[in-house]
Amino acid sequence: MLEILEVTGISTLQDSSRHGWNKFGVPTSGPMDWFAYQAANSLLKNPPNSGTIELGLGEITFHALRNTTIAITGAGFEVENYIWTFPLWTTFYVRAGWTVRVKKISGGNWAYIAIAGGFDSPAIMNSRSAYLRGGIGSALKVGDVLNSFAPTADLLKLAARDFLVDKFMPYSQTPTIEVIPAPQTDWFTPEGIRTFYESEYTLSPSFDRMGYRLQGSPIEKAITKELISEGMTMGSIQVPADGQPIVMMADAPTAGGYPKIANVTRASLPLLAQCEAGVSKIRFRETTVEEAQSTYSVIARALARSNLMS
Repeated sequence: MLEILEVTGISTLQDSSRHGWNKFGVPTSGPMDWFAYQAANSLLKNPPNSGTIELGLGEITFHALRNTTIAITGAGFEVENYIWTFPLWTTFYVRAGWTVRVKKISGGNWAYIAIAGGFDSPAIMNSRSAYLRGGIGSALKVGDVLNSFAPTADLLKLAARDFLVDKFMPYSQTPTIEVIPAPQTDWFTPEGIRTFYESEYTLSPSFDRMGYRLQGSPIEKAITKELISEGMTMGSIQVPADGQPIVMMADAPTAGGYPKIANVTRASLPLLAQCEAGVSKIRFRETTVEEAQSTYSVIARALARSNLMS
């Protein structure tokens, strides 16, 4: 049980995502960085769909109202627990009465705070994920008290575990993001496609959980007419009239009308999610469905092994 003392930025509860409601126009939501989210729960042996705190672009301080064990993952943060400083991608025991602070530093955007047992909050449409634009759930605020389910293992045995993140998810300020060509590649000129794959992009300061607007060389289109809106998923890369790509993220709308040049692979989404506005230099590389599935399988097996560690 945790009581929030201070919080800034975008702080919400998120589980793995909301499924089955897209046909009604409800986004899947869920974590911006699915890998960090799953790793946090895996380190604590939590069920894979457990709720976590997603902290974006801010800081949070909370007070433990009972003994617990916590895992914090992500990029761009550091942790103070009572009188000690802990790195991310590790678990630590928190005694009742202690204060934990997650501080923003450079190197990323999102942190995931998991508690042994997972956070207990009302499920809306079969999910604990907040979708603030749609009024589903709410941002965390000072004074909120967050309860948890019973842990699956002894709290002390869950402490002092870590995850070798660099081996499986090489977060970087200069990431190469793997993509699969999208259905509308013929809407772009050969020069436009070359521009997309050969140029370097930065993240616009106007990004949010809905989409990442990128800035760089404009992508030339061969077809400029309006596209009839069609289904869209996280990772879809739309190109509006100005030629600057927009990558759809966790709160992406369920349909869109801009042509899509590519789709970010699931394995690369965490790398993109943690890119910093105006700092990270982003490049794209084409891959195949088979290669993308193989890369994802390696990561998924590593997360499963982390959950099984003694």
